Amino acid sequence: MMKRKIIFIVYLLLGLMFINAGLNKLFNYIPVPEDLPKDLQRMNAAFNEIFWLMPLVGIIEVLGGILFIIPKTRPLGAIMLFPILVGIMIVHLTIAPAGLALATIIFAINLWVIYNHREKFLPLINN
Repeated sequence: MMKRKIIFIVYLLLGLMFINAGLNKLFNYIPVPEDLPKDLQRMNAAFNEIFWLMPLVGIIEVLGGILFIIPKTRPLGAIMLFPILVGIMIVHLTIAPAGLALATIIFAINLWVIYNHREKFLPLINN
């Protein structure tokens, strides 16, 4: 019983983290650190040139985070967040290694959810 509560808290925190990140992409309420690597600053500037990209990612993060919190919709939330997490991992592997440990933990949690619900996804690829 205690194990279930701890796992739910982990899922809740991950979902809330993505909701916060998505809302920040929509409303820009968290200041950008001044000491970002130059490559990361250039990448962010390029993404912001595509005016619809960050709001789209923000909406997906908010929806994915909400779905991730709800046990019945968690697999859908995990699949929605997967491409975003792949991007986060690539950024931390190539440009900003300081956040790699946390990104890897979050990526592993998401993969764990996808793996635990693989029977729901197998019909998509077994044809």
